[in-house]
Amino acid sequence: MSRKVTLPLAILAVALMLVALGAMTAGELGVAGVCFLSASIVIYLRETRT
Repeated sequence: MSRKVTLPLAILAVALMLVALGAMTAGELGVAGVCFLSASIVIYLRETRT
C-alpha cells in the first residue's frame, strides 16, 4: 500500500486510541470500547493491505 494511505491510517489509529483513553478517563466505557475496537480494525486493515 502506498505511503499516501498508510500514514493517514496510522494517524487515525493513534487518534482513536487517544479518544478511547479520554473516554475511559471520563468513565464512558462504551465509547472507549468502540474506539479501541475501531483502532484495532484500522491497524489490521493497514497491516494486511498490500
